[in-house]
Amino acid sequence: MSALIQQAVAHWHFVAPLLDKPSTEADYDALVEALDEVLALVGDDEHHPLASLASHMGDLLEAYDHAHRPMPKVSGVQALRYLMQKHGLDQSSLPEIGTQSVVSEILSGKRQLNVRHIRALSTRFGVPVEAFLE
Repeated sequence: MSALIQQAVAHWHFVAPLLDKPSTEADYDALVEALDEVLALVGDDEHHPLASLASHMGDLLEAYDHAHRPMPKVSGVQALRYLMQKHGLDQSSLPEIGTQSVVSEILSGKRQLNVRHIRALSTRFGVPVEAFLE
């Protein structure tokens, strides 16, 4: 057996919880805590020896979220309403869409978001354009 495998066997019980998919909420919570610790060490250094571990842990958590906490399907207008509320905006605060009356028509369903609106909103709020697609 190689020295690398011997070390892996000797330390596996310490490392395995960081590499295994969470199967319960408790596993998920423990992995989140561990990831927070790893990220505190890694910081913004993409070349840190633990950066790939942090990435792998994040992938495991994301897979668990997709399987157990799927995002609800919402319309582009619902996404816009949410973002307006989150940012404390009213209908006159979205010049990238148009006047207050245009925004009102979109929010009431009388008008649809067009490609220009969607691109501008995506840029303004820093979200993917898909957030506004029906």
